[in-house]
Amino acid sequence: MISIVVPLNVSFGILAFLPMGWLFMAFIIFCEAFLMSKYLIDRRFNKRIYLSATAANVISGAVGIVTTMAINGGWWLVVWFPWVSSNEVNVGDPRQLLSLAVYYLTALILSVLIELGINFMILRRRYRSMRILIATLRANAFSYILGALLIIILICF
Repeated sequence: MISIVVPLNVSFGILAFLPMGWLFMAFIIFCEAFLMSKYLIDRRFNKRIYLSATAANVISGAVGIVTTMAINGGWWLVVWFPWVSSNEVNVGDPRQLLSLAVYYLTALILSVLIELGINFMILRRRYRSMRILIATLRANAFSYILGALLIIILICF
């Protein structure tokens, strides 16, 4: 229970601007690129796939930042796990917690849709659409789970 409460009350914005935050994000993007390559061609590295996965993540992140700034007037960073300050969300209030869950699910879905669009644009000439779709979904699911677990481990220990 505490592993869920602690991360929700710590701002990821602080971590995102520190070297550990950049390393964390780079590691997750590398994992997605690696997995996309494994799922699409069963190889560890393919330059085009790595570039596509990296571009998709960078563009998705930029869209997320701009969108949240436009919607709420500030940057509410959501990267693989919803880190917000206790000033923004009172996790003891079920309505606010539900709002956070809906926001996170929406952000996750939009992020994956943006990444799918970028991956389709870059990879569609070489790979079937269904393979790109499945590879992108699998890579994102794995990276979200891995990222959430890593953040919980880093915070709790």
